[in-house]
Amino acid sequence: MERESQFIGQSGAFLDAVERTSQAAPMERPVLVVGERGTGKELIAERLHRLSGRWGEPLITMNCAALPETLIEAELFGHEAGAFTGATRSRAGRFEEADGGTLFLDELATLSMQAQERLLRAVEYGEVTRIGSNRPLRVDVRIVAATNDDLPALAEQGTFRADLLDRLSFEVITLPPLRVREGDIGVLAEYFGRRMASELRWDGWPGFADHIREQLDNYPWPGNVRELRNVIERAVYRWADPDNAIAHVVFDPFDSPWKPASAPASPAPSPGAAAPAPPSDLDSVADLRGAVDAHERAILEHALGRHRWNQRQTARALGLSYDQLRHCIRKHGISDRID
Repeated sequence: MERESQFIGQSGAFLDAVERTSQAAPMERPVLVVGERGTGKELIAERLHRLSGRWGEPLITMNCAALPETLIEAELFGHEAGAFTGATRSRAGRFEEADGGTLFLDELATLSMQAQERLLRAVEYGEVTRIGSNRPLRVDVRIVAATNDDLPALAEQGTFRADLLDRLSFEVITLPPLRVREGDIGVLAEYFGRRMASELRWDGWPGFADHIREQLDNYPWPGNVRELRNVIERAVYRWADPDNAIAHVVFDPFDSPWKPASAPASPAPSPGAAAPAPPSDLDSVADLRGAVDAHERAILEHALGRHRWNQRQTARALGLSYDQLRHCIRKHGISDRID
């Protein structure tokens, strides 16, 4: 757990969510954790448990989307021997396993209406009944649930029980996406980069080139912190020159000139796979020459990083002569790595 359970960040939005988590942890009430994929919902659930009076009891996790609908209820509430085909012996469900502790239900919105009804009874009365049994069992379980869906909207549409939502939403902690966590991308990139450099037994940490930091800041991060960690760790382990700053990252690991022909074409090149795109808000361009120069410099920096600062390979890739490339490098003052 140590690898995944650290909170890294300094932005106000992130610290507010952590503070609210700490405040809610001692309360014996359900908590809903809402956020995009990769924002750290599991970490919040763990923090809620560790800072509560239940910290010495079990923290049981169940991903509601990982099991077929036919098995969800058996996993949650358990079953008796012979309750259904394949049930050769009795089995305790997750509620019984979490008795005295915390039950973390990830991907809550994927529960069927029937499972939601049984979950509602468990939350309201503190009782569960194994499948195939008529005898309810008392359980003392705190529910922490997570979702990346809009549960109030689903309740209005009739696909999620409004009464269950009412009982689970004593507190709702909404995690900010990485793209709005001002200043945190650089902090996280340094953390993940240093950790990977240590794993590779590098003598030191060279850091990232300036144009890479800019690319990291400008990328939208649909996969949030989980995606950032993969991008940074991949960039470090692929970098063969630990004495110099890392000058190339790949945002899309599937991008390749040898991608299978049947694969659908990407609607737009990723920042790590192609030259940076020109500004999307063309009305904001007040200095045409400055904008063109900035774009040309970004292309050069990206291409040099991709080819590990091999200027001859970079020149071929950009359709330039070696002398033309050297002139462009000097023109933009990109680096002092001139032969």
